[in-house]
Amino acid sequence: MQLGTRWNVGAVAPSRLDEALVVAVRRVEDELSAESVDTAAWGWTLTYLEGKPRVELDDGTSIHLDDAGRAQVTNPDDAAEED
Repeated sequence: MQLGTRWNVGAVAPSRLDEALVVAVRRVEDELSAESVDTAAWGWTLTYLEGKPRVELDDGTSIHLDDAGRAQVTNPDDAAEED
């Protein structure tokens, strides 16, 4: 795995990020904002797994491209948030 980069929620995504991933990141950020989630200290991490980009939010949400180039969002396990 090759380390990519990190950026804060709400900041401009890296220019080398696929447009489908950028759109998905914005959608996730919009949903969090609509739910009034405090993401002030959160960031995204871009890594490459087997040469394919993957972004992960500090809460565990991850986004990757499927074989057709569409962004796939995986949300963290809701059960892990229950305490």
